Amino acid sequence: MTAPLLEMHKVTACYGVLPILHGIDLHIQEGEIVALIGGNGAGKTTLMMTIFGRPRANEGRIIFQGRDITSLPTHEVARLGIVQSPEGRRIFSRMTVLENLQMGAIVASDPASFDGDLQRVYALFPLLKARQHQRGGTLSGGEQQMLAIARALMGRPKLLLLDEPSLGLAPLIVKQIFAAIRALNSDYGLTVFLVEQSAYHALKLAHRGYVMVNGRITMSGSGAELLGSPEVQAAYLEGGTGSAAQQGGRH
Repeated sequence: MTAPLLEMHKVTACYGVLPILHGIDLHIQEGEIVALIGGNGAGKTTLMMTIFGRPRANEGRIIFQGRDITSLPTHEVARLGIVQSPEGRRIFSRMTVLENLQMGAIVASDPASFDGDLQRVYALFPLLKARQHQRGGTLSGGEQQMLAIARALMGRPKLLLLDEPSLGLAPLIVKQIFAAIRALNSDYGLTVFLVEQSAYHALKLAHRGYVMVNGRITMSGSGAELLGSPEVQAAYLEGGTGSAAQQGGRH
């Protein structure tokens, strides 16, 4: 097996004095879709943000393409090719769709590739092309999520981090979003790390997955293995009645 694209070794992280992550071991191979599932407050978003140094890992190491990035500033991590579409979309609501995409392209620092990258995201999300001169804040929730992903893609990521892309969206839009993620992986070979509360959609899509409970990785396996796990089914696929689904507030 080739060396992973991203590795986390015994990573711990805190918000202030409150410990959130506890000894995280995780890896992502190039060309994979890897899902991270867990209940509210399990630490999923904190894990993703720790890759960017917000918060900084207190212990352990984060390795990207063989390079230790644990202590790098956030902007340097992004320039290495790790790009995030954050939870809540966080688009620039007063900017047009096109201006949002231009902002995303700043990370890539490759003006010669802008037109080609723009056509690729328009092919993936045709609605964005039709609304390219419309302000981001006037888009529907689903369209804003498409824009958030497209803006991340304009940064030409080697690793795309997606945080809760289905949150608050109608089932039909969720289906479109996950179809787009699948196409990015299968057609372009893009490596994707997917944090998602909808365990069924995430594990059905992913090559591999991890389960997080109270800031710890408690299970891992292929997407199919985790979908078939009685523990995962009880906690995340049958109403969330298992103890693993009851985590309190979001982190």
